[in-house]
Amino acid sequence: MSFSVADLVGILDLEQLEDNIYRGRSPQVGWQRVFGGLVISQALVACSRTAPERPPHSLHGYFLLPGDPTTPIVYEVDRLRDGHSFATRRCTAIQHGRPIFTLAASFQTGEVGLDHAMPMPLVPMPDDLPSETELLRTYGARLPAAVRRYLERERPLELRPVDLTRYEADADVPAKPIQRIWMRMNGQLDDDPALHRAALAYLSDMTLLDTALVAHRRSIFEPDLQVASLDHALWFHRPFRADDWLLYAQDSPTSQGARGFTRGLIYAVDGTLVASVAQEGLIRER
Repeated sequence: MSFSVADLVGILDLEQLEDNIYRGRSPQVGWQRVFGGLVISQALVACSRTAPERPPHSLHGYFLLPGDPTTPIVYEVDRLRDGHSFATRRCTAIQHGRPIFTLAASFQTGEVGLDHAMPMPLVPMPDDLPSETELLRTYGARLPAAVRRYLERERPLELRPVDLTRYEADADVPAKPIQRIWMRMNGQLDDDPALHRAALAYLSDMTLLDTALVAHRRSIFEPDLQVASLDHALWFHRPFRADDWLLYAQDSPTSQGARGFTRGLIYAVDGTLVASVAQEGLIRER
């Protein structure tokens, strides 16, 4: 039940049913529910198909119901506005006759303006960090069997965490709610910028909510925690390639009311800030 980059690219190529209506599918890899990043990326693809002359600069989505990976997802796009500079789209993802996700996206004609960015944190480069295979050898025994099997098979992405002290330090000592993770698609993509944006939307939901648990030295894999994304926002700033290494610098300013709030800045290897992310998720102790 491998899931390769080629499989992901095929899944992101939505089937058009009617004007503004598309159909997507999920990989059949044994997931109990559809991965949130997949719904985000497919909804972005659907919206982008209706605004091909303008790249997206932001999207905001709400997860309404868990997705069923055994059933196709229908994406209905509303063309809310086409202005001189900006276009706005709304997309509703539907399964079994009910909306499971809704997304609003804004598109802008390219312009030149004032330019600044927060610098990238000083961290080790990905080639200086252990690979996923090496990490599994060291920490795999601490993971649930199903999660370990998922990590051991072929996947469309590669992750290299910068700091692993959360797994080694005293569990009773609070930690800073910060994660720094290098990530990239695990294979070369075509040059189409729209494909790289969809791939980044997929990656942007990876590991983010887990950052809210770092302060408590907990993990999303613990059976006594109910963890799920509630909303997701993504802003595209500058060009990038999702098949090159990207640093995901994450933090969690607060967690309360069974919700954790997390943020992320995404940098290219040369330090260019390419995207920003914010998310709130359910973190409920059963």
